[in-house]
Amino acid sequence: MKTNDAALLKIKYEVLREVAKLAFEGELDNIEKRDAIAYKLSPGPKASFRCCVYKEREIVRQRIRLAEGKCPSGKHSDNQIQVISAACEECPITRFVVTDNCQKCMGKACQNACKFGAITMGRDRAHIDPSICKECGQCAQACPYNAIAELVRPCRRACPADAITMNKETGVCEIDESKCVQCGACVRSCPFGAISSKVYIVHVINAILAGKKVIGMVAPAAEGEFGKDVTMESWRTALKKIGFTDMVEVSVGADFTTVYEAEEWVEAYKEGKKMTTSCCPAFVNLIKKHYPTLIDNISTTVSPMVATSRMLKAKDPDVVTVFIGPCMAKKSEAADKTIENNADYVLTYGEAIEMMHAKGVELEPEELKTHQASAAAKRFANGGGVTAAVMQHLKEEGIEADVKVAKVSGGADVKKALLLMKVNRLPEDFIEAMMCQGGCVGGPSNLKAEMTFKKDRDAQIAATPARKISDTLKEYDMNSFSMHRDHHAKAEN
Repeated sequence: MKTNDAALLKIKYEVLREVAKLAFEGELDNIEKRDAIAYKLSPGPKASFRCCVYKEREIVRQRIRLAEGKCPSGKHSDNQIQVISAACEECPITRFVVTDNCQKCMGKACQNACKFGAITMGRDRAHIDPSICKECGQCAQACPYNAIAELVRPCRRACPADAITMNKETGVCEIDESKCVQCGACVRSCPFGAISSKVYIVHVINAILAGKKVIGMVAPAAEGEFGKDVTMESWRTALKKIGFTDMVEVSVGADFTTVYEAEEWVEAYKEGKKMTTSCCPAFVNLIKKHYPTLIDNISTTVSPMVATSRMLKAKDPDVVTVFIGPCMAKKSEAADKTIENNADYVLTYGEAIEMMHAKGVELEPEELKTHQASAAAKRFANGGGVTAAVMQHLKEEGIEADVKVAKVSGGADVKKALLLMKVNRLPEDFIEAMMCQGGCVGGPSNLKAEMTFKKDRDAQIAATPARKISDTLKEYDMNSFSMHRDHHAKAEN
């Protein structure tokens, strides 16, 4: 489910823009100017987006903390996905509710089905006591009139990891961080904008102001989303205007990943070992937290983001690398300090654009004259893109391997494939999985649904000159960095 993003994102992006302005001016620590943001965005006396200006201002304050990469509540948490408690108070408290369809029948099937004594008979209908109800659903199943409705919060319904519960005293949803895979599905589904991710625009701006060499790494999912004439060159120009040193397409890292992934797949195929891809961090998180017996089946090849960062840091160890894409889970991947020379920060498209807006910069149409990677690498953002690239590389190099791949996207299909692998019933040799439906182009931070920009995306990628995937690697010193997470266990090529 995709909510009305335009209405929900307005306040989020207004906060980011104001925070970015103060950060660029070096005034974010000015308490008076910082506090003025809440009053500027909710001047009153009438509320504009919630019940009262006091709640609106508190929501703004909590979003300011998120914009600084902090938890909105003030407590410490390593989780990137956070609940804005001031905004999460409007959903129904009870999960099962008796509707007007109740006939208060003599059989009392609902009451008899309840093992916890949560149901009593009122004057007109049955009543469920939420303080006693265990949300087992037996009453709803037993009712002959279908008079008991199950009201599942959108965030809880969207979560593929069953990581969201609700505090029955406050009504605020809670995220079980031991289960959360940080995919961001709950963020997109919440109709109140009450769940969001930490933002690192202040960290990036501080690096720019400190005179550091900051390189933007733009994900291939960007191609086409902002119109047929807004290209990767448009991103490079805009980022340099706000202080970035340069921009590199993450498609370069995708070509790196393709070649090394192909080698790993062929080796595993010969050994009869089933494997999964490692490009989607939410998918990797899902395996680590919910299917730990399959951890050794994850490809050790790093994601295109990490590969691009390692390439840049091999040239200059002091460079600050900033991934810009549609994925919130990438923030959790960048936060994993066990990954050597990882990306320093991750921004979503909207966050990067608000940094631009803070400086009066827009993405402008610009012809792309230099293509840094293959067309196959640019298709990594689509479901099945990794497999297509690997297969193309094997064909280009004349490597024969009758590899069969289960290409799955979306939580339900991904979990089904992993379950089959877990019980040794997976018919395919490998799993290419993306937690977002349709791949990265369906990510929670995409500003448009993929089908609305598919034509422009296809046109941009079609303009990519024909080249072998391995040709990209010839332009870089591949011996200067590792392409594996555990480079001690995997020999360098």
